[in-house]
Amino acid sequence: MILRVRDLTVHYGAIQALKGVSFEVGEGEIITLIGSNGAGKSTTLNGISNVIRKTGGAVEFNGQDITGLPPDRIVLSGLIQVPEGRRVFANLTVRDNLEMGAYTRKDRAGIRDDLEMVYGLFPRLRERIRQTAGTLSGGEQQMLAMGRGLMAKPRLLLLDEPSMGLAPILVDEIFAIIRRINEAGAAILLVEQNAYKALGIASRAYILETGRVVKSGPAAELMKDSAVKAAYLGG
Repeated sequence: MILRVRDLTVHYGAIQALKGVSFEVGEGEIITLIGSNGAGKSTTLNGISNVIRKTGGAVEFNGQDITGLPPDRIVLSGLIQVPEGRRVFANLTVRDNLEMGAYTRKDRAGIRDDLEMVYGLFPRLRERIRQTAGTLSGGEQQMLAMGRGLMAKPRLLLLDEPSMGLAPILVDEIFAIIRRINEAGAAILLVEQNAYKALGIASRAYILETGRVVKSGPAAELMKDSAVKAAYLGG
């Protein structure tokens, strides 16, 4: 397993947002976390990345205990998060945003090769290479955020709500690209409100309710589960 999360707990003041969340991600897998708003999905990703402070539990990545590592050290280890809401550098160009993703790297030839890889995945970014990121559409900003994450050469990519606010045709495109990223070798931990799309692309899934994992299993089986269908797939 490339990622092991054990009994993760997070508090926001007196409120316990995560109540002992445990799961695993294997090499080359796409794993999805599903749940309603407030279930703890994004908090789980932020806790893994140490963007927010954990109050308990342990996180192991690639055989190393990263529970207490600062976020920049976690990035250097190859665990990269693409945050909810894109958070591109609005006043920088597309090219500058992508190069920011590679700020920890020194291999200039490799960076050039990966820029070409990103432009191959997202041709619209090549077309807008000198455009400032704040003037891109929502879908283009999502592509840029994902491309920026790829420039860090992730072994595991944490994707937080990549389809949020996108038109259906762009949602299909984003999910096709997620599959291609996975096929190129990166494991993916996906948080996604569109449960149908997420289960369709994942090998396994974990369902969160009020900060706890309440169900898990192969994604294909969960898509047939009557309770999952009623709660998350429109019946």
